[in-house]
Amino acid sequence: MRGLRHDSDVLIRQIDGRLATLRAGQVVDIGLAERIAEVLRKLVVDTTRASAADRARVRAAVHFFVVRRDGRNDRRPARPVADDIRIVNQIVRELGRTDLVVERV
Repeated sequence: MRGLRHDSDVLIRQIDGRLATLRAGQVVDIGLAERIAEVLRKLVVDTTRASAADRARVRAAVHFFVVRRDGRNDRRPARPVADDIRIVNQIVRELGRTDLVVERV
């Protein structure tokens, strides 16, 4: 259990770090980024004791939010935050947590 808690703490720190970077970069839609981060934090906490498959889904969504480039070419522009909605909402639906679907306002 201690290892799982540590993994959750690491994921939350990654989310918070990415959000801080977005705030510092004056992202146009910081409100959307904050909503996505809030949902991801909730999923991390709620799946601490879930199956390994569910934790892996959440970890994948967090990594998608945190990593801005596709890794093949560093010169490619960062993905817009709005692209994260599709992935986060897919994971939310797979986990049966439609109450956490992120709506674009």
